[in-house]
Amino acid sequence: MENSILTESETEQRLAARLKQLRVERSWSLDQLAHLSQVSRATLSRLENGEVSPTTAVLGKLCAAYGLAMSRLLRMVEDDFPPLLLRAEQTVWTDPDTGFVRRSVSPPSRALAGEALACELGAGVTIAYAASPRPGMEHHLLLQEGKLNVTVDGRSQALLPGDCLRYQLHGASAFTTPPDSGARYFLFIV
Repeated sequence: MENSILTESETEQRLAARLKQLRVERSWSLDQLAHLSQVSRATLSRLENGEVSPTTAVLGKLCAAYGLAMSRLLRMVEDDFPPLLLRAEQTVWTDPDTGFVRRSVSPPSRALAGEALACELGAGVTIAYAASPRPGMEHHLLLQEGKLNVTVDGRSQALLPGDCLRYQLHGASAFTTPPDSGARYFLFIV
């Protein structure tokens, strides 16, 4: 298999097209999706037309409405990949609002159950998700550097470097860094 490296602009355009395709496949109007996702109709239209980049929060809401993990959605816009994925070939996505950086170390695949993400969150940032895109999704979060507070289904855990939080995601979740420290972590999803 051959891997092509997509530019950020190409990735955003493919994501816009995939978001529209998901809605059309379900025969949903923009108004119906706005109601299901709690994202405004105007924002949905701008996203589908590639006029704006989605934030982590908006992608989380859309993924919940579609019943997809965010990484699965992003995988749908990426090309196939070889067994060896060099660091320079790994897709990186940055949230324009929070600066959250997500590198797909081992992207999802039809043939593989798991995936691995390398994530970076700056100091004093919170990213919250209202619901799990797929109830019961298994996560293994390994903190490499900094401090991170993770709230899953109403229960908070404070993590320090080397700590690993394992959980099945059924509801809301949040990732928060204190004002004095960012965080670098790996997230393994099954």
